[in-house]
Amino acid sequence: MKNKRFNVTGLAGRLILGLALFVALVTVGSIIVGVNTYKASTYRHYNDVAYQVARSVELLLDKDKLKEWSNLAYEFNTTGEGGTEIASAKASDEYKNCFDAFTNLRRGMDVTDIFIGVVNGDEIYYILDTDPAEERRFGLGDKSGIEEYLSEGLRAIWDMGLPYYNGYFIHETLYGSSITAVYPVVYEGKTIAFIAVESPMRTLQSDVSSYIFTVLIIVCIISVILFVLTAFILVNSLIKPIKTISHEAAYFVENENEISENLKKIKNHDEIQVLAESVLRMEIGINEYISNLTKVTAEKERIGAELNVATKIQADMLPGEFPAFPERQDFDLYASMNPAREVGGDFYDFFLIDDDHIGLVIADVSGKGVPAALFMVIAKTLIKNRALMGGSPSEVLAYANEQLVEGNEAELFVTVWFAIIELSTGKGVVANAGHEHPALRRKDGKFELIKYRHSPAVATMPGMNFKEHEFKLEPGDSLYVYTDGVTEATRSDNELFGTDRMLESLNKDPDADPKTMLENVRADIDGFVGDAPQFDDITMLGFKYMGSEKSPIA
Repeated sequence: MKNKRFNVTGLAGRLILGLALFVALVTVGSIIVGVNTYKASTYRHYNDVAYQVARSVELLLDKDKLKEWSNLAYEFNTTGEGGTEIASAKASDEYKNCFDAFTNLRRGMDVTDIFIGVVNGDEIYYILDTDPAEERRFGLGDKSGIEEYLSEGLRAIWDMGLPYYNGYFIHETLYGSSITAVYPVVYEGKTIAFIAVESPMRTLQSDVSSYIFTVLIIVCIISVILFVLTAFILVNSLIKPIKTISHEAAYFVENENEISENLKKIKNHDEIQVLAESVLRMEIGINEYISNLTKVTAEKERIGAELNVATKIQADMLPGEFPAFPERQDFDLYASMNPAREVGGDFYDFFLIDDDHIGLVIADVSGKGVPAALFMVIAKTLIKNRALMGGSPSEVLAYANEQLVEGNEAELFVTVWFAIIELSTGKGVVANAGHEHPALRRKDGKFELIKYRHSPAVATMPGMNFKEHEFKLEPGDSLYVYTDGVTEATRSDNELFGTDRMLESLNKDPDADPKTMLENVRADIDGFVGDAPQFDDITMLGFKYMGSEKSPIA
């Protein structure tokens, strides 16, 4: 068995690629989650530092002075007055000391700016600013618009007078990324100013890069280890056994159902082992089925050949050459038998008992197939042989009945219509042992059923007597006898052909010769049944009497 290369579209390839994709997604997801968590933690750390600085600034302030400076800034920016007072305040020792203290605090806490202001609408009125660059520093009375990043949070702090501890404002400055913490200064229940501490995050980017690199290395190492372990487990416990099962199934097909031993080596103790055992049982079952099928096919072919021989033997046993008595001009007859299977249980017979008497027989054995055919052969032989020895129809059937009842363990029986006709006069005697009613057509008339009480079928019980009925045929009269396969021919909707359709077929051409008579009926049966299968033997016999004046014997 050939080893196949790794196929990316196969089960192994899809599993490995899927596993690799899963590991990659987990790795990327872990890094993203870790970085975001780290950033959030870092931001909160910076905010804590800035908040504590702002809190420290608030503790150092003289709130009375701060309120005074706040009022000066507000008055200056709303009325345009108070410039002198602002200049005096800025020149005062208290203002300078406050500025120096906050500047030292800014330097000591490594923050980029500490400023104090008042909120008025969309503007800030500055009180004090310790920005290191003088050109960017706001003094007492200066104003500017509120930066967008401070807008919403600063107004909320100013209006409520509460610290915005749980939030922070991140923004870009000339010094890089910064975070600003804002703390309100409340005096006598009213916010009189706010303290803003701007803290740089210079090390954040390098820290994040270092963190990402570290996490990436760790996660990649863990992912590779997990990938290798998982791939190893998948390959050995799933992919290899499945490939073995697949290869063995192909090997079984390619090597004329030869079973390999490799399936027996799969001992995973899981569903894969169950699958392997099932495939092995299937292969064994297929081989057994093929072996049995070969034997059955051979046996069927043998039986078929024997049945073909039996069919030919049965057909040869029934008179099949027509015209049957070409030298006779006083009558004409024709008969046919179409079995439902290879061999049938119906039979017909006609024979001259002497130059002036002819025997007509039509019969139907119960059952189908070979048993009925064997019973038919015996019944036909007994009836003909006994009739040729002489005797009435009832005597002939009584004799056949006694012979057939003896040893009839299969409990088969046969319905028989047997008539002997005197050809010189047209007189006839008939015994009907449970058979169908015959159809008689008088010259220039139509076919009609001749109904009378039947005797029981032959071979039903010993010691039976069979009733006889006399009839007389006139020149031009026709007789039609048949088995129940004619009237019980069934189409796909389970409707029967029936006696009415049979008589209708006969009366389409009532004066037809016996062969045409039977062909008309058979054509109508076939048209009625269509594609439905034939369930019973179809046997018919037609007899037309011309009269003794045409007989060479007369």
